[in-house]
Amino acid sequence: MKVIILSAGQGRRLLPLTTERPKAALPVGTRSVLEWQLHEISACAVEEVVVVTGFGADYIDEILESQSFLPARAVYNPFYAQSDNLGTCWIARHEMRTPFCIINGDTLFEADILKRLLAAPADHQVTLVTDSKARYDADDMKVITAAGQLKRVGKQLDSPDVNGESIGMMRFNQQGAARFGAQVDHMMRYGTGLNQWYLSAIDALASEGIVGVCSIDGSSWGEIDDQSDLEKAARIVTSWPALERPT
Repeated sequence: MKVIILSAGQGRRLLPLTTERPKAALPVGTRSVLEWQLHEISACAVEEVVVVTGFGADYIDEILESQSFLPARAVYNPFYAQSDNLGTCWIARHEMRTPFCIINGDTLFEADILKRLLAAPADHQVTLVTDSKARYDADDMKVITAAGQLKRVGKQLDSPDVNGESIGMMRFNQQGAARFGAQVDHMMRYGTGLNQWYLSAIDALASEGIVGVCSIDGSSWGEIDDQSDLEKAARIVTSWPALERPT
């Protein structure tokens, strides 16, 4: 299995920490955000990681060259300043022709979450990881699910049916990879893809009934958007157990 990490953005809400250094290269305790991701991924059945870079790409290259967790390489998006992460997916579409997972570059997660996603039933072409909580705010990528299937995903969902949030991680089988690639290409060619999140493509695919969900309620993860998230992330990683590496 290949994991693709989307790390092309700057992280403006973390300025001045991200004046030169991208969000993925910021320290969280003893490691950078990206190093924590690679550390946890290395405990899972993953053969390769591809990091899609943009702002501050040299910092990411340095991390990838110095780390020893697992094979990892970078793909550069030269248009990162003109596009959101759907455009980043379009740049990396040649990496999405076989089964793969996508992980947001600002999502910290314990290895058990990715293990659960990889072990989830292959009932759907795409499987989205979700969590739930008592209340959702404007920053949350909210979801509506029913009977293990995704109905809608988006930040603007305003419905009493919202029953979870995306954590920024999903799995594609061979058919799902092809369908996602076609949807991204269609939105970039005919829509307003430069200004959209890639989850807009997943929202469109959900209407076809091909997107399932993998609930990870109770597992440890965090999204890093601002300084308070960064401080919370430093507390989260200290609670993670030592990892057993696959043999």
